[in-house]
Amino acid sequence: MNYTIAMIEGDGIGPEQTAAAKEVLSEVERAFNTSFSYVEVEAGDRTLARRGQALPNGSLETIRKCDCCLKAPVGESAYDVIVHLRQQLDLYANVRPAKALPNVPCLNSMTDLVIVRENTEDLYAGLETADNERATATRLITRRASTRIAKFAFEMAQARRYAVTAVHKANVLKKTDGLFLSICKEEAANYSNVKFSEMYVDAAAMNLIRIPQDFDVIVTTNMFGDILSDEAGQVVGGLGLAPSANIGENFAIFEPVHGCAPDIAGKNIANPTSLILSSAMMLNWLARKKKDDQAELASQAIQRSVERCLAARKVTPDLGGKLTTLEMGRAVRAGLSQVVYQ
Repeated sequence: MNYTIAMIEGDGIGPEQTAAAKEVLSEVERAFNTSFSYVEVEAGDRTLARRGQALPNGSLETIRKCDCCLKAPVGESAYDVIVHLRQQLDLYANVRPAKALPNVPCLNSMTDLVIVRENTEDLYAGLETADNERATATRLITRRASTRIAKFAFEMAQARRYAVTAVHKANVLKKTDGLFLSICKEEAANYSNVKFSEMYVDAAAMNLIRIPQDFDVIVTTNMFGDILSDEAGQVVGGLGLAPSANIGENFAIFEPVHGCAPDIAGKNIANPTSLILSSAMMLNWLARKKKDDQAELASQAIQRSVERCLAARKVTPDLGGKLTTLEMGRAVRAGLSQVVYQ
């Protein structure tokens, strides 16, 4: 099948990571009867400096016309880019896996979890006011948003290890988190084959360090999910390895969790793993959306090839290797061929 991919190269290390990811996707085209048409989209700090907007209206309209979007990290304008895209495209589910990988120092080698974060409301809805004496922010939690993120989490658990943990602070935030928790419990009743539990956010933060292997799917509100997912990324070795997805009913954007690392931009030493694994998540989503078995096989093959490169220490300097960003992309590409033709 042919897919039209909106490509945001981003700032800092973004263009280097993008080049490495395209190396891998070129092998997907060859080996899995798939083709990609890339549409370059302007967004980020460089666009802001050139156009006066971090995300011009034309960029948003271009993205809408594509099958999905693969986005490298952007700089200081990240909020104006990704938060705006989440809201405009109604990308209500932020999905951030945290999995222990070969030869990457982590707290527990059995860690394999996913944080499913509501992506459109909470304090990030931007409902703030201020005067000279005080500032306030309104926390927005709705039944509609809580219901659909809970359903998303339970559906995901059915494809994993059949366990969902709702993370909240309903003992203090009785109305907002109370509503979120009650809806999670309502949805749990519809998934009798999934083990449901709940946990206060402070306890969850502790247990991600203490017993990360006990979590399967965590579902939570926007700000709690933002914080916990970065913690989970560090648990398995750092944000340089962390992919993510922003998923709605009809569209999705895939991106690394981390920033654009301007201090190493242009040196071709950035780890491309996060964007390569985000590409694997993209293919998994396309497989389900388009009922494309080849895309699913390609997604699994990318994951395995990344793990083989890490096991063989075919990696960038941050992981103790000697490869450049592009060379690691090519190593994953070569490993993909071996996975496919074994």
